[in-house]
Order: sequence, then C-alpha cells, then structure tokens
Amino acid sequence: MKIDIKVPEVGESVQEALLAEWYKADGETVEKDEPLFVLETDKVTLEVPAEQSGVLEILVQGGETVAVGKVVGRIDTEAAAAGKTAETADQEPPAEKPAEKPVEKADEAPDAETGRVTEAEADKAEAAAKPLEDESDTGRTPVIPPSVRRLISEEGVDVSKIRGTGPGGMITKGDVILYLESGTAEKTSQKALETRETAETPKAETPKAETPKAETPEAVTRKPMSPIRKRIASHLLDARQNTAMLTTFNEIDMSRVKMLRERLKEDFFRTYDVRLGFMSFFIKAVVAALKEFPEVNARIDGDDIVYHHYYHIGIAIGAEKGLVVPVIQHADQLGFAGIEAAIVDFAKRVRENKVTLSELSGGTFSITNGGIYGSLLSTPILNMPQSGILGMHKIEDRPVAIDGEVVIRPMMYVALSYDHRIVDGKDAVTFLRRIKEFIETPERIMMEI
Repeated sequence: MKIDIKVPEVGESVQEALLAEWYKADGETVEKDEPLFVLETDKVTLEVPAEQSGVLEILVQGGETVAVGKVVGRIDTEAAAAGKTAETADQEPPAEKPAEKPVEKADEAPDAETGRVTEAEADKAEAAAKPLEDESDTGRTPVIPPSVRRLISEEGVDVSKIRGTGPGGMITKGDVILYLESGTAEKTSQKALETRETAETPKAETPKAETPKAETPEAVTRKPMSPIRKRIASHLLDARQNTAMLTTFNEIDMSRVKMLRERLKEDFFRTYDVRLGFMSFFIKAVVAALKEFPEVNARIDGDDIVYHHYYHIGIAIGAEKGLVVPVIQHADQLGFAGIEAAIVDFAKRVRENKVTLSELSGGTFSITNGGIYGSLLSTPILNMPQSGILGMHKIEDRPVAIDGEVVIRPMMYVALSYDHRIVDGKDAVTFLRRIKEFIETPERIMMEI
C-alpha cells in the first residue's frame, strides 16, 4: 500500500512553499513521525513528518516550489518488511575462499637484513633472464645491467672499450671502475666530467622586463534568497516606506529587578519548573503600559484605526534562517510562570522548525532583545501592521547620578519605535517612561509565586 505525501496547509494566505530539502534519500526506509522534509513559506520554516513507516519514494526533488496539497512523494508500507528481509539476506557472510600462496621469484631473493632485493641481485636476475652469448662472437652486444648503465652514462665512457667479465659477457660495475682507473679512460672521464660541469653551470641570463600579472577577481559566492529571507526583507522595507516610524530612547536601572529575581529564582523554579528571566518582567510592564496607551496597541487599516482589546505580544527569536516572531496570545491573562514557559517552548520549537503559521500571526505589539547578542543600543523596525515595538539591550554597569552622588548601577538602554501616524510623540515618550517605572519598581507587578 502506498500513501501519498502532500504539502500541508500552513495558512489561508499561503498557496505555495519551497521544498527546501529531504532528510531521506529515495528508496530509504522511514519510520512513522520521523521528519521527512523541510518546508519553507514566506513566514515560517517547518518540518513535515511521515504519517506511516515504509520505503520512501520521492516525486519532487528538494529546492523546488510546490503548491499546497501537491503530492511530493509516497511511502510504500508493504515494501518495508520486504526491505528488511533483503537486508538480512545481504548481511550473510560470503563463503571464504582459500588463501592463495604468494608466488615468489627465485631470482628476486630479498636481502637478509633489509628484506629488499639488492642491486647486485637485480643485476644477476636480469643477466640470467638473457641468453648466454658466445664469447668467440666478436660482434656481440655486451649485456649491461641497469645500475651499470647508469654508471656508464654518468662517467661518459665508451662501452665498446669495456670487456665484461660477468656471466655471459655481462659488464659489471667492477669492469667499469677498472676501465676508469686505466690510463686510457682517464682523459675520457675527465672530458665527460668537464662536459657535465659545463652543462650544470647556469648561464647568466639577460634580465627581462617584468610583465604585470593579470588582476585576479575577488572571490564571491552568489546564492538565491530563501522565501523566508525574501519575506523578511520585503516586510522590513514596507515598514520603512509605508509608516511614519520614529524611535524614542530611555534607560532603566535594573538593580531592583535583578535583586528580586536573584532572591526568588530558586523558589520560582521549584514551584513552576521553569526559570525566571527578565523577559517576563518586561512583558508584564508592556501589558500594563498598553492598557494606559491603547493607540500603541492599535493599528491603521485604510482610513480607520483598529483598537485591540486583547494583548498578543510577539517575541523576536533569532533562527538560523532569519528572525522569527512567535506570538504569546492573551499575555495579560498569563502569570510570570506561564509567560516564561511559553518563551522556552517557542525557542525550542523555533530551533526545530516546528512553529506553526498561526503562532506567528495576530500580534498587537512586539519585543526584541538585542542584548543577548551584546547590543548596547539599536533602533528596532516596526513589525507591520503593529504600531509599536520595544527594543531591549545589554545590561551594563555604568556610573549614574543618584541623590547627588555618582554610583555604579546595572543599566539597560531601551528603545521604542512607533508609527507616528497613530501614536503621538508625547504618548510614546510617556509609554516608555511607564515601562521604566514598572521595571525599576517591580513590586508593583504582582508576582505569582
């Protein structure tokens, strides 16, 4: 039985997606619920699991754009059992063949110490391989082993002048050396030596004008943008072109919230099995400030202003392929533990590409924390159609003036980018000041432990 693998629906507005890559090759066995391939849309990257176990048949290769509902592969559930049987058969050990004895050449006996064939033995073997010649034949060609041939070539002697004393008239090294030591060979050897020295001495070359080397082009790598990166780029560009974005800044003394967190974190973890972070404090402060300034929680739709009477807070999470902003819905109805648990769950599923499209939609306000990467100050861009986004940054010890004295405090710069078409500057500045007040006096926010 073959089961179709279809591209799942990932949202009403999404009609196609990119089949980024298959985790399995064609013909491989897959298990039920095992991830099969990665699907990328303009908003999210997710993994599609196998519905049944079986053998995979790939119909659409990775890197192609596919429509929602298209069959991209099949799973043969019946072939799985047959495949396992064949695999077991393939694993049976083959019959062993009797080992063949190496054939040794009698004329290539190794040297007793080194285990290698000596040069003399090689010469004897070559000589033995050639037929013996009659010494009485004056027109014979002398037998010359390779090692002796090299010596003759190096010394430049006339081989016809040398009489071989080896088997079958073979010329040995001793014959060459005796000839070189004789008076008749001395001049020839010296002449050969001079000829070699002349040949080995390099001639002085006339310097040539240097030719300029052709310029090597700088190395570059070009690759197409992924759908999610295209969507991010388009979305950010729209925010800059279609909103009257403005940013206001402030700084927050994190001393009180750090001390409160340090004092309560162990009890908090024992009670809720999740760690207490700074983000839950900021989400609580943002929700409280949004209730006082509803325009920051609203959006523009044509000529209308749409006010949201709920608080869906988007939390920016850095992913391998781009920034993802999952939404904590009804954050005003969650306690600190619920908020922290939601953040941990989102961070885990973003890394595993398991965040759904519905979890990325419907936000009314966003928070981004560049401080985890070491950012000291930045200007966040609006996440349209939202009218406000809060930027958190690195906590850094800095000297500040308190009650006429300079003290060192853990300070954080915060930034609020807002759409000036709907939010006035006075409201934006006051909104950010309210967040500062809530964080610097965290006792005003109820702790649910």
